[in-house]
Amino acid sequence: MRFDVYTPLLVSLLLPLVSPAVGRRVAPALAARVLTSAAALTAAATTWSLILLTTALVGDAPPLVREAHEDGRRLADPVPEVIGVAACLTLAVVVWRVQRAVRAERRTRRALRRLCAGHPQDTELVVAASETPQAFAIPGRPGRILVTSSMLSALAPAERRVLLAHERAHLAHRHGRLVTAAALAAAANPLLGPVRSAVSFLVERWADEQAATAVGDRVTTARALARAALSARPGCALNFTDRAVTRRIAALQTAPPPSLWPAAAAVLALGALAALFAADATGDLVGLLFNALT
Repeated sequence: MRFDVYTPLLVSLLLPLVSPAVGRRVAPALAARVLTSAAALTAAATTWSLILLTTALVGDAPPLVREAHEDGRRLADPVPEVIGVAACLTLAVVVWRVQRAVRAERRTRRALRRLCAGHPQDTELVVAASETPQAFAIPGRPGRILVTSSMLSALAPAERRVLLAHERAHLAHRHGRLVTAAALAAAANPLLGPVRSAVSFLVERWADEQAATAVGDRVTTARALARAALSARPGCALNFTDRAVTRRIAALQTAPPPSLWPAAAAVLALGALAALFAADATGDLVGLLFNALT
């Protein structure tokens, strides 16, 4: 318990350090999936560790535990009281941050869906009259692509096909779920903020590669991305442009990165390690309580 319960925190420090290298060297589809999975496991493990540290305060509170036997034998404190109190306060902050992130996500989804209101259910492409060049993939049933008229007018016909293929890739591979999962993990554990940023970048790279495959031309895809970036303003996480657009254009000018399964497995193992140590710490705490009451 004394060591295991803190291991998820160590993993929270290591995962952001390795995520940039994974994002550069591993195929975007694989990298996005493993980083999101590892972040979710690590966030869950650190949250559970906070719960365990808070629960450990029970060793100092109830007479049932402190006077478990008539001979006065008492339960050894698994953690210092000050750490238990700090964990309790941190856990309250985590709950607040996650609730705020969930509310923000719901507001964004509702706002985007309102823009598509009034169109037939089988309409995939919704064109909004606007002078602001933007494009969004809106997850849902059905998923939709919202593009402004200004964005369409800024692109040549071949580049429009790239844009639509890019947004369709977001919908087909449910990138919204990956981005949301990474955002919630970072809300629960702020140390995972760099991983959330990496996942947001990787789903855009993933959609770029899918678009390049769909149109059969990496040069046209890079040109469409550059033209859209010059025209558009920053929007939501699933839009056609982002702050790392120059890195995406450079990536399209080279061969697609390989699927390095050993590197991906190592990252996923980090998240699994955090979960395993949190489970082991749970067993230690349960054992201490059981021994005191028998």
